[in-house]
Amino acid sequence: MTATTADQGRKPPAATTGGGHPQRWLILGVICLAQLTVLLDNTVLSVAIPSLTTELDASTADIQWMINAYSLVQSGLLLTAGNAADRYGRRKMLLTGLALFGIGSLAAGLAQSSAQLIAARAGMGVGGALLMTTTLAVVVQVFDDTERVKAIALWSTVSSLGFAAGPLLGGFVLDHFWWGAIFLINIPVALIGLVAVAALVPESKHKQGDRPDLAGAVLSTIGMTAVVYAIISGPEHGWTSGPVLASAALGAVVLAAFALWELHTPYPMLDMHFFRNQRFVGAVAGAILVAFGMTGSLFLLTQHLQFVLGYGPLDAGLRTAPLALTVVVLNMTGVGARLLPRLGTPGTIAIGMALVAAGLAAIAVLGGAHGYGGMLLGLVVMGAGVALSMPAMANAIMSAIPPEKAGVGAGINGTLAEFGNGLGVAVLGAVLNSRFAALVTVSAASLPAALAAADGPAERARISDAFASGLETSQLVGAAAVLAGGLLAAALLRRAERADAAPATA
Repeated sequence: MTATTADQGRKPPAATTGGGHPQRWLILGVICLAQLTVLLDNTVLSVAIPSLTTELDASTADIQWMINAYSLVQSGLLLTAGNAADRYGRRKMLLTGLALFGIGSLAAGLAQSSAQLIAARAGMGVGGALLMTTTLAVVVQVFDDTERVKAIALWSTVSSLGFAAGPLLGGFVLDHFWWGAIFLINIPVALIGLVAVAALVPESKHKQGDRPDLAGAVLSTIGMTAVVYAIISGPEHGWTSGPVLASAALGAVVLAAFALWELHTPYPMLDMHFFRNQRFVGAVAGAILVAFGMTGSLFLLTQHLQFVLGYGPLDAGLRTAPLALTVVVLNMTGVGARLLPRLGTPGTIAIGMALVAAGLAAIAVLGGAHGYGGMLLGLVVMGAGVALSMPAMANAIMSAIPPEKAGVGAGINGTLAEFGNGLGVAVLGAVLNSRFAALVTVSAASLPAALAAADGPAERARISDAFASGLETSQLVGAAAVLAGGLLAAALLRRAERADAAPATA
């Protein structure tokens, strides 16, 4: 193992009943706290949009940039942040990320204008990129093979917890304080995290002193930012609009240049030969499609709950919580970690993604006929599938990458999630819109606009039925894609295992 773990200023670790660092579970708690802060900030802001519009006199474009500035900066820097963590020290970068996130949160909470808030959110995105990559890399470093899957499952549970708790926490804060408080609550968490990380987390970094790959960092940041911008802005401006096509084309060209550069530079930040590893490619395919199915389905679910079943935004958010809560319960009880050794990684991923697909299909078929009751069954089944498949795939990605590149591996994992999230919304949203447009004669860009232009109750009922049909079709398309992706990922992983086993038996 070429990575070094220097527990600076402390005695060597004593023997433990399991492998890894003696304080690994306490370290995991600190890591999860830092991770939760970043994820909450992604969801809590949506609740504050009405307040921001009123108190900062923010336009629609301002609101979009308040949300997107964070996502764009974080997504663009994930690979660079992971490489910096491997090279300069994961503990050091974790402390830097917490500090930047706390300072950005203070600036956001005290912002007096939309421009100030957008700039503060971009600064928070830099801290968020460092935290997203270093947290997973530290988990890989302090846990050995026997406990790593359970630790990664608990780490990934934080994503679901953040999704479920964000709107509720935001609503509570806004009921009692002004909008800036949703950012200021990050500061005590960041301070606690700084103290705990400094006291508990050991330093680890790549022992070899490679030269920094500055050109690779610049190319990956520009390329990723351009692609994510196209994905984010596509639904708003249209996928064939000039800015979206130009951004997508720029991203594709720059990322191609990045890949060529990484193949020829002596010290690449991302070793492109990883993509020759079938285990890595299988886990990559699965990770993208789980994010695709989960985010795309939640995008459709919120519309289903509000436009078809008639719930308000907060009620709709509460009714999607069973998916996240199922993930939290199953991962906290260690169900997936116990099944993985019995089923193997390919089997666990295949079963998990089959459950995600079955949940999507159940929502499509039962959600319309049986209302929320039918949808609830699908949400629970989807949650069970996510709880099984996500930790197994994250572990497969990290296991396929050398330990000294754990930060880059975590950056790849985060980047895949961003791609999957964007593709889920884009593809399933496009299926919904095309099906809806084919079934209605009213020319309108959305269901509310079509209902407003409808002539009489009968026409409005027909339009609502057409929208429900479009939702059903898009959810079934998502289910088919997730199932196919799960089977493909499992097949690639199974083939990789057989290839690894062949030399040992020869």
